[in-house]
Formats: sequence, C-alpha cells, structure tokens
Amino acid sequence: MAEIASRAGAHIGSLYHFFPNKEVLADALIQRYGGIVDEAFARIDSQAASMPIEALADALVYFLVEIRGESKAMRALLEARLEWSSKRQEFHDAALRHIAQTLRFRSPRLRPKTAQHMAVVLLHNMKLMKILNSDDVLADSGGASAELRDMTRLYLASKLAHG
Repeated sequence: MAEIASRAGAHIGSLYHFFPNKEVLADALIQRYGGIVDEAFARIDSQAASMPIEALADALVYFLVEIRGESKAMRALLEARLEWSSKRQEFHDAALRHIAQTLRFRSPRLRPKTAQHMAVVLLHNMKLMKILNSDDVLADSGGASAELRDMTRLYLASKLAHG
C-alpha cells in the first residue's frame, strides 16, 4: 500500500480512506479493467454489423495490443495471488463471450456454438498478436504480425462470408 501511495503521489492515509486494504484495492482495479474491456468491445460491437470483415479482424486481433498497458498490469495483478485463479478464469470466459457476441453482431445467423469455437481461435490470435507486438520481441516481428493479421482476416472471411 505504501508503494502504491508513493507511486500515486498520495499520502498513505488518503489511500486507506478509499481502500481499507490491498484486497479491496485489487478488486477495484479488477473492476476498472473489466470496464475498460467492456468499453473497448462496445466500440467494436457498435460497428460490427456494418464493418468490413477485414476491419473486424483487425479490431479483434489488435485488441490486446491497444490496451497493452492496462492488460500488462492486470495480468501481473491476477497472477500475484494463487487464490485469484478464479478471477483469471472469469476474465478468460468473459473475453470469449465478448468475442462470440461480436461475431454474432457481424453475422447474426452464425450458430452460437460456432461463434464460441471461433472465439477460442481468435482469443489465441489476439494473445499472440500482443506477444508479437511487445517491446522485447525480435526486430522482424512486423513480418510475423502482418502474417497473423492476414491469417485472421482470411479466417474470418471464410467463416463469416455466408453469414
């Protein structure tokens, strides 16, 4: 708590005024991150029905790259405590639901089970894109990123073309 107060440039007493302990603070941060993810998906969903498939693929595959700072901190927080594995699973499940919902906004006739399976594939692509775009990846990762983007575009085009 002292380190957080120091980094925030606040007095520790004011931090304890709002967050009586680190568990309450962690819960608040987790809720905040969930809100950020929900808002980002809402922006995509608001356009998904009329979005070209390539644009939808790009929006999904670059999703975690765009919220990189937030997701890096959240991952560290969720991995800090073994008992938070259920919260990690909740985030994973929510991400899959969001992606499947977005796919169904784009293609309403897409079967829910198919959308769920596609969401698993896309979530892995999103995670891989985040890794490929991290600061510590080899300099030639731009080529791999472009390949993953193109692969995701082709995948969505093949799956959503008739939906």
